[in-house]
This record gives sequence, structure tokens and C-alpha cells, in this order.
Amino acid sequence: NEELIGKGQPVFFGKDHKLRKETHDAFLKMKTEAQKAGIKIGFVSSYRSFDHQKRIWERKFKRNKSLGLTDEENIEKIIEYSTIPGTSRHHWGTDIDIIDLNTKQTKSLLQPNNYHGNGNFCKLKNWMDKNANRFGFYLVYTNNGNRKGFKYEPWHYSYKPLSSLYLKKYKSINLSKLI
Repeated sequence: NEELIGKGQPVFFGKDHKLRKETHDAFLKMKTEAQKAGIKIGFVSSYRSFDHQKRIWERKFKRNKSLGLTDEENIEKIIEYSTIPGTSRHHWGTDIDIIDLNTKQTKSLLQPNNYHGNGNFCKLKNWMDKNANRFGFYLVYTNNGNRKGFKYEPWHYSYKPLSSLYLKKYKSINLSKLI
């Protein structure tokens, strides 16, 4: 349960990222195939501890507060794309936020427009749409209008063979008691 909320001490693999072994191995296979298509998959984020997620939340809260948002407006703004510590899929070591390192890097990397139209990560997005599932990776926060939760994140992929197990277990815990 501690690992589900980012407070445990799981073993991770990766040089520039932290992933569970099975996720890491599948990612390396996918990355090798993407390179054949001229795509160099890079990480913006992989595993995040509870404390790391807390720092993200606090940074965004402070920034939004300085812009004059009320506490309620601030929380609503943050949860468009981020979540409170203890509730992130990134705590599991199965989820990744990715970019293509072979393209020009913009100031705001994780924006949907970077992955569509003339965006610099369109080639990556098209390749992932066609190939990611073969390696066990699935887009979690899709552009499906009926989906609830966070806004569309064309950069966020989850290694389903493991994350589906963690999600099932996560849904069974008493989160308020655990956190």
C-alpha cells in the first residue's frame, strides 16, 4: 500500500528515469523500435515519490495564488493536469511522460498542441498511436469526450500489464486513512 501512494521503497531501473523492471524492459524495446523511425523517446517524468508530487502541487499552488486565484479556483486549475500527493499513477513506476529528443524543445513541453497539427512531437505521437500498444503502453488520459478526470495528455503512457494490477489494488485501499 505504501508503494501505491509513493511512500514505499520499490526497486527501479533506468538511467534517466525510474521504472519497475518489467516496465523498463518493455520501454527499452519500444525505444529501440522508435529509434528505427528516427524518434528518440525522452522522459519528462517517470516515477514520482509522494514528496516529489507534493513539491509539484505546492509549486503550482503558489504560482496560481500569486496570480490571484482563490484556493478553490487554484485547486480546480491544478487538477486539470496534476493530482494531490498519494494519488498519482506516477507513484507506481509504470507511467511515463514522454517527448521526442530529436526535435526542437519548447519552453512548455507538455502541451497538447505540441503533439498535434504542426507540433514538434507529432511524429512521436503518430508513432506511439500505431505502436505503443504492441509494447504494453497505453495512453491513459485520452481525448475521449466521455472520459472523466484529467484533461487530455497525449504524452502520458502507462505500462498496462502492471499498472492495471496496481490500479485494481489502489481502488481497494482506504486512501484517506493511508495518507
